Amino acid sequence: MAADSFPQLIDDNDKLALVDGDNNYSYGEVNARIDRFATGLLNGQTDLQEERIAFFMPASLDYVTTMHGVWRAGGIAVPLNVASAVAELDHYLSSARVTRMIANDEYQESLRELCASLNIELVSVADVLADETVALPSLEPDRRAMMLFTSGTTNKPKGVVSTHKTIHAQITTLIEAWAWSENDVIPLFLPLHHIHGIVNILSCGLWAGATVHLFAKFDIPKITDQVIAGTYNVFMAVPTIYVKLIQYFDSIDAERVQQICAGFEPMRLNISGSAACPVKLFKQWRELTGQILLERYGMTEIGMGISNPYHGKRRAGCVGQALPGVEVQLFDEYDGAITEEALPGEIRIKGDNVFLEYWDNEKATRESFKDGWFCTGDVAVVEDGYYRIMGRSSVDIIKSGGYKLSALEIEGVLLNHDAIGEVAVIGVEDETWGESVTAVIALVEGAELDYDSLKQWCNGKMSSYKIPKAIKIIDELPRNAMGKVTKPALKEML
Repeated sequence: MAADSFPQLIDDNDKLALVDGDNNYSYGEVNARIDRFATGLLNGQTDLQEERIAFFMPASLDYVTTMHGVWRAGGIAVPLNVASAVAELDHYLSSARVTRMIANDEYQESLRELCASLNIELVSVADVLADETVALPSLEPDRRAMMLFTSGTTNKPKGVVSTHKTIHAQITTLIEAWAWSENDVIPLFLPLHHIHGIVNILSCGLWAGATVHLFAKFDIPKITDQVIAGTYNVFMAVPTIYVKLIQYFDSIDAERVQQICAGFEPMRLNISGSAACPVKLFKQWRELTGQILLERYGMTEIGMGISNPYHGKRRAGCVGQALPGVEVQLFDEYDGAITEEALPGEIRIKGDNVFLEYWDNEKATRESFKDGWFCTGDVAVVEDGYYRIMGRSSVDIIKSGGYKLSALEIEGVLLNHDAIGEVAVIGVEDETWGESVTAVIALVEGAELDYDSLKQWCNGKMSSYKIPKAIKIIDELPRNAMGKVTKPALKEML
């Protein structure tokens, strides 16, 4: 198939592609290394024929080598979360029927027993690299290319299978929408088992010919040093990262805070995603850095579907409009298309960006589509042409006293309270209300809060039926690897 039909690196031998610690790698060096790795994977075969190859490693040259090497050799890449406990990996590896695991020395010992029990060959990148390269297979766009696992916040994680065509569409729509170019330089510190890091940052960056700085974790001092130096012109993160940066500002001297904020100010783009960005945070970041965060909406099954505009007004609390090549429609609970603004409905998506299937789960695949639309399970409303997410239908839409309430909307108001550092609003079963609005709160250090004072504070700030009927104070909210609060865990706790 055409060379630009699946995820590629640009053909520019001297252009700087990756910065990994103290080492710099050009596109020519990275491309050559990927071809050697793909050749080693093939080991005499002509095509991996969609063999599932897992890898367990953080952002690094080896990660890029493995991901693209598996793709070029005709395999299905199965990236795993390095923050996972080894016991949690059993489900992913066995359900995907993985045959080989790529992990480097620091992780091999912890994985050896599990891989042996599942008859999985455990090797490092160095073990696989061939001395010479061979001709690599020609791949059709509809070939399966990657399997990512859902977060599993409501049930057992499912393997989401994307084709080369899917990934191509996910990348190219963002290249267009967010004006990527070879002049871009971006840090990558997000987990690389997730669409945000894999597609939005790494794959878009390498497709555009940009330079990606790789970090195994979010290292605030190192990254902010580079921000001060003016190294980056694009920055993408989850809301939790922006919160941590603001908290970091409180722990350092005012001069360095000013230098960091001055480093963010000239960047062409700051993006927030993977979880809802509170309006309070949106305003704080703008006041500190002058940056107007671009919030977008996506998920494992679709990549990105909706985005605030690169050129144009970005609205706090909204995720914007449909991306190029993506069809978006709201549907009511009777599967009727909603055409009026201000009426909430489930987001459904069509386009080449939509995944192929849930691995080995025909029933779940079939049930997730209706009349060709992928049913996201997320509820939104359109206001002045912009989508605003109300929450996930199963955990963020609270049915109380005949009203359908958005937990995210209530959380956004509560975060303006000076004593509240974090909050999650959930519905708890109640004989009178059906579901009772309950706020689980992590307080700002040294603060105190009781229910009566919070209720009084809420008067005039939200309708009476939205005011929490109970609160629970905890030390910190449980979150998954991408910073999303795991509300089912809170419901179990209560």
